[in-house]
Amino acid sequence: MFTALRVAEHHDVLLLTKHTLGEGSTAWAQGGIAAAVGPEDTVTAHVVDTLDAGAGMCDPVVASVVCADAPRRVSDLLGFGVRFDRADDDTLALAREGAHSRPRVVHAGGDATGRHVADALAAQVRSHARIAVREHTMVAEVTVDDSGVTGVRLADGTTIATRSVVLATGGSGHVFARTTNPMGATADGPALAYRAGAALADMEMVQFHPTALAIGPSPLALVSEAVRGAGGMLFDAEGHPVMQGVHPMGDLGPRDVVARAVFRSARETGRDVVMSLAHLDPERARARFPDITAVCATHGLDLATDPIPVTPAAHYAMGGVLTDLSGRTTIPGLWAVGECASTGLHGANRLASNGLLEAAALGERAAADIAAGGGEPAPGPRVDARPLTTGAGDADAVRTEVGRIMWTGCGLERDAEGLAIAAGELDALPRPATPEAANLLDIARLAVRAAALREESRGAHFRTDFPDADPTQARRTAWAGDQPHHLKPADMATPTNNFTEAV
Repeated sequence: MFTALRVAEHHDVLLLTKHTLGEGSTAWAQGGIAAAVGPEDTVTAHVVDTLDAGAGMCDPVVASVVCADAPRRVSDLLGFGVRFDRADDDTLALAREGAHSRPRVVHAGGDATGRHVADALAAQVRSHARIAVREHTMVAEVTVDDSGVTGVRLADGTTIATRSVVLATGGSGHVFARTTNPMGATADGPALAYRAGAALADMEMVQFHPTALAIGPSPLALVSEAVRGAGGMLFDAEGHPVMQGVHPMGDLGPRDVVARAVFRSARETGRDVVMSLAHLDPERARARFPDITAVCATHGLDLATDPIPVTPAAHYAMGGVLTDLSGRTTIPGLWAVGECASTGLHGANRLASNGLLEAAALGERAAADIAAGGGEPAPGPRVDARPLTTGAGDADAVRTEVGRIMWTGCGLERDAEGLAIAAGELDALPRPATPEAANLLDIARLAVRAAALREESRGAHFRTDFPDADPTQARRTAWAGDQPHHLKPADMATPTNNFTEAV
C-alpha cells in the first residue's frame, strides 16, 4: 500500500489482493517500527544492532541505507495518518526489543502497531483517485518474455497486460506447521518470481519467533518481543530462568538464540516454557499490551499475573525474491518489496521491528524507481520461466503435510538426515489442485535444498551436525531455478555483478 500510494503520484495503479485490503501480515505486527528518532540514539547504533543480529550475513550497504531512511519513513507514516503512541512530553514513545541496544521502536495502540499502519494506509489507498483496488483476486503467474515482464495471469485464467509489476505478498509462514502468520502467508511472491525465472536468495533463513502463545492450532497468537522488552521473563517448567547463562542480554537476546533456548527447554522437560510479568505492575502491563491481554483472556489467562505458555513458531522469512536497493529483481519490470523480498538487510536473523521498516523503506525506493522509468534489472541470474502446474492432490492435505514435514525436518534444528527425509517426503507429495498449495510446496522444496547446502550454523539456521559458524560460508546464496549461486561476501547489494560461478 505504501508503494502504491507513492507510485500513484505519477502513474495509475491497479492493486490486487487475494483477500481484502489491509488483511496481510502487516496488520498482525505487534511490536512496531525501529528508527533512530530518540535523542540518545543514532543511525550508526541502529546499523550496528542490525548487523550484530544478522550474524555476519547482512549487507552493510543495505543496512546503512535502510536505517538512515527510517526516521523519514516514520514521518511519512505520520503524514499518512498513523497515530503512533506518545510519551508524557508528547514525543514519540519508544520501546526496546530483543537485540536492540536502546529503546528505538515506535508503536501504535500499545501492541497494535501493524493494525494502525494497515488501517491508515488502506484508508489512503481507497480514497486515492489513481488507485484501483481489486480484492479477492489471486495471481497465478507473472508472465514474461525476453525483454521482461508482460503482465499477470489470474487464477481464473484472465490476464492483465503491464510492463511493471510489484510483488508485495508478505511471508511464507504456512510452509511450517507452527506459525504466527495469517492463513494467507503462503509464499506467493517468491513462488511467482521463481516460476517467472527471477532469482531468490537466503531461502534457508527463516526466523522462528521465541514466544508464540502455545495454545491451539496455527496461526498461533504472538506474544510480542516488546513484552520481554517491558520486563517479561521466561521460565522453564521447574521455574528456572530459561535465558540465564545463555546470552549476555538474557531474555532480550537475539531471536534465534532465545527461540532455540525455549525449544530445547520444552523438549528436555516435556512441558512448555512460560512467560511471566507477575513481578511488574499489573495495570501498566495490561495497558501497554491491550491486544495480547485480550487474546490471553480468551483462553482464561491474565497476561499480567498468570504464567503464559509460549512456543517458538515460524515468524518471518529473511529469504525471498532477490532485489537491489530499488526493489528491482533480476527480471526487468519486476519489483519486490516487504517480506517477500530478500534485500540483504536481515542477514541470517532479522532484528526486531526492522520488518515494517523495510517494507516502508523499500516501498519508497521501488516507487521512486518506477516513477523514474526503472532501468537495468538487479544483477544476478535469470532462467527461463516455467508455467504453474497444479494437479489432483487435495490442497488442504498437501498444505498439512508440507507444514508437518518442514517443522520436523527443516525447523529450529536441522541435520543432513532430517533434511534428506524432508526432501524425499516433499517430492513424494502429489501436485496440489490450488495455486496457494502449489506455492507452498515449491518454496518448501527450495528451502530444504538451501538448508542442506549450508553446512554450518548461522543465525536462524542451526545444523546439529555442523553446530559452529564457518567463516567461509558467511555469504548469501541465490537460486535461479534449481541452481544455487554464491554472492560475493563484499558489497553484496552494490550495483555490480556480485555473482561467482554457479555452485
